[in-house]
Amino acid sequence: MLVARVIVVAVLAALSSVYVLAGAPGTALVFAVQCLLTFRPRSLWLVAVQAVLVCWVTLGSGASVVVLGFLAGSLLVTRLWAVAPLVVFGAVVIAYARTGDVPRTLDLAVTTVLMTLIVPGLIRLVQRVDELHGTRPALAAAAVGEERLRIAAELNDGLGRGLSAIIAGVRRAVAAPAGAGVVLGAVVAEARRSLAEARTAAAGYRALSLGPELTTARGMLEAAGVAVEVRAGHEEPLGPAGALLAAVLREAVTDVVRRGAARTCVIETAEEGGRVLLRVRDDGRRTAEDGDGLADLAAQVRAAGGELTSDLSPQGRYTVRAALPAPEAGGPDRAGLGLASVDVSVWLLAAVLVGFSLKALLLIPPHLLLPAAATLAVIVVMQLRSVTGRHMAALSVMAVLTFAPIPVFGPVWLGVGGFLAGPVLLAFRPWVAWPLAGAVVAATGAVAVRLDLPLPESVNVTVSNLVTGLVVYSLLRLAQLARELEAARESLARSAVVEERLRAARDLHDLLGHSLAAILLKCELARRLPPERARAELADVLAMAERAEHDLRAVSGEHRDLSLAAEADAARATLAAAGVEVTAELAHPPLPPEVETALSAVLREAVTNVLRHSPAARRCSIVTTSGDGGLVRLTVRNDGARAVTARRGSSGLGNLTTRLAALGGHLTTGVEDGRFALEARVRASDPAALGGDAHGVGTVARV
Repeated sequence: MLVARVIVVAVLAALSSVYVLAGAPGTALVFAVQCLLTFRPRSLWLVAVQAVLVCWVTLGSGASVVVLGFLAGSLLVTRLWAVAPLVVFGAVVIAYARTGDVPRTLDLAVTTVLMTLIVPGLIRLVQRVDELHGTRPALAAAAVGEERLRIAAELNDGLGRGLSAIIAGVRRAVAAPAGAGVVLGAVVAEARRSLAEARTAAAGYRALSLGPELTTARGMLEAAGVAVEVRAGHEEPLGPAGALLAAVLREAVTDVVRRGAARTCVIETAEEGGRVLLRVRDDGRRTAEDGDGLADLAAQVRAAGGELTSDLSPQGRYTVRAALPAPEAGGPDRAGLGLASVDVSVWLLAAVLVGFSLKALLLIPPHLLLPAAATLAVIVVMQLRSVTGRHMAALSVMAVLTFAPIPVFGPVWLGVGGFLAGPVLLAFRPWVAWPLAGAVVAATGAVAVRLDLPLPESVNVTVSNLVTGLVVYSLLRLAQLARELEAARESLARSAVVEERLRAARDLHDLLGHSLAAILLKCELARRLPPERARAELADVLAMAERAEHDLRAVSGEHRDLSLAAEADAARATLAAAGVEVTAELAHPPLPPEVETALSAVLREAVTNVLRHSPAARRCSIVTTSGDGGLVRLTVRNDGARAVTARRGSSGLGNLTTRLAALGGHLTTGVEDGRFALEARVRASDPAALGGDAHGVGTVARV
């Protein structure tokens, strides 16, 4: 990522500037090569160029031996890493030869080692950030793949065996008509069990997420003419809490629609204090009485360790509030899906802080060494806390420990000011942070002057604190960036798994559920027919069961495109078995596969609804048309419809709304004069691909 490289270049520039200001302009060339090595760390010819420049700067120009740390650090990330300790040892020898002072040599040795650690650490950090950024899609795909395998194992173990038993039973009934009644009885029982299992599995996959219910709620309210606003502030998946909150949301929205007096409704979710919160607020109430549904749900919510309340504000806003314990971050519902790795950035930051602290301790009088070490240890711990967020208490402690000990430890403590400047830059907005950090650095310079230090030393203290502050800030920011990317990567993987579960739930309900319901209906019919007529129905059952096996593979993740024409044929056969006359007029031109698959799923659900909720239906029409800009409409109408009542646990509307919304489409339903109408509208992704007249109708297929 560009941000990481900019930060690394800033750190290297800050480190190099110290030696440029000290009278070694050749260090700027070393810095330039080091920046190139950040992008190509294993380039031996760049390392060779850097070696020549470093030797020229240190031996030819008399620059500090610390510059050799750049070369040693670069060597550590190549196959010549064993040479790095020799370079550091050479720096120590040169330093002692120049100064003859052991304390000064130790100080330079520590600084060189520190530089040797910083350079490869920065290179590794850039690589780490790039890896985290680049492997996000791969991790999400891997998580989805694992989830598909798990779903496939679960479904094949139950539904797969059930379908095999149905197919085997139907074949036995066809082969031995005399005993077909008993065999078909067992087949009907198996079909009923499989259908219940499919619905239970679909509900289980949906229960982990509140997202589908939010989509369903929006669709229901918009269809009822209520202006709705949804503010989702929770993190998926929610596990069992999601199932209960979904039930509360469904009941609250159903109540709003049933009353028919609301004009606006706001739905909010949030996570606060280890709990997941749901609020549904509307303006359609005149009294604050609770509905029976909410009263029933309140007991379930309390049993789960939560609470469910409702009240009416003086402004006439009725609010339903539900709160449940959130899944634990490390629990099965939110287990990290990413790669658990050592946080290189934090280790590097800790090494740098300890190195700077050791440099300061080398100059502390022996009798003050223990309290100084303890104070610096507290500062290092406070610094490391800055990686995980903004901690004002820690910042306050560092501010006190930066200036208060100066009268005790003397001028040597002035270098600690850089430790404070770094976190200050991270804790506030730029327009506040930079002036504050500047004030910290300036304050250390002013104290140096106040302590009667020579001007060069006062300037050196000020510049050193500035550089230290920039280095610490950059390392803190890199550490945060790495953690943010890790969290984002795992969040993406979790979202992908949730979406895969929801896809499986939709397909279970819309595809496999429909097939099993049709199989059950056909088998019941075959049991009541004479053997010669039952054979034709059983042939249809075999075809449906084979299609259901294909549906099961599709639910398990195998891509399958559906055909509207094939679904219309299946609808005719299924509804005819229930005594419903079907008229189908398919006047749509060729459609993109994803559009036709979505509309086919809508048609399946519509047929299932006719069978389940319109037992008096005798006629059903299926019509597709196309209009301006490639807009395609699928309309399914049937008579014998009952008054619209919301069904608890229903997921059909949410599934269809989600499928169409993914393609920019819409779904509307309604009952008028005993006729139920469902209309799906979706625009083809490529209108030109529809061909023909913009208003024209393709070949009409009548079934």
